Amino acid sequence: MHAIEFAAAGYQAGGKLILDRLSLAVRRGETLALLGPSGSGKTTALKLINALLMPTAGEVLVNGRSTATWDRIELRRSIGYAIQEIGLLPHYTVGENISLLPRLERWPRERMEARVRELLELVNLPYREFAGRYPDELSGGQRQRVGMARALALGPPILLLDEPFGALDPATRTALQVEFRRLVQMLQATAVFVTHDAQEALAVSDRIALLEAGRLRAVLTRSGFLGNADPAAEPYLNALRAAAALLKADG
Repeated sequence: MHAIEFAAAGYQAGGKLILDRLSLAVRRGETLALLGPSGSGKTTALKLINALLMPTAGEVLVNGRSTATWDRIELRRSIGYAIQEIGLLPHYTVGENISLLPRLERWPRERMEARVRELLELVNLPYREFAGRYPDELSGGQRQRVGMARALALGPPILLLDEPFGALDPATRTALQVEFRRLVQMLQATAVFVTHDAQEALAVSDRIALLEAGRLRAVLTRSGFLGNADPAAEPYLNALRAAAALLKADG
């Protein structure tokens, strides 16, 4: 049984077809990157997984169950969700932001504090230094780490990430991509990572699903993507070649 499966899943809104009969399975423990330009259906596909949207055709299954049959609160609490804007509550400390879902689950105080301590250490933010700070006292990269810790608070087996590092400077972004890869491998989590950046998709994923205009063009390993001849992949490959050529010229 796959962790996530799109079974001819489609989504239409306002008479516009946004996702067209997507059939795609995500294996347990793998990171799948959804790669495509704006309007390709990436974020829509992500929202179908945790029932923020419901398919208008076909179905999406999580752990073998259609999202239509899940209790939506139960489903969402079993899935970590991280986005570019992070969405930290500004009047809550770092520790309070991370423990938000455990509090809703009525965890004992001692268990919550231990979990916050564990997660801050996991994302390389020492508990004593950061637990009592507020979001506006953190850098962008630190806020993103806190957002990741919050997404992991309940120990979800599935993580959804919607361009979580897109607003960061290149050096911080690269560091967090490495950190993310380390975390999901250590936790053996299943992750779906939305990006429009081929270099990021190659850095974080096991496989890449290439979307264009709401349709799935290919599902490829990282090496398969680099050797892919599909015209939809050409702009990404050209950008990678151009970046490599600039580095070589500078060297």
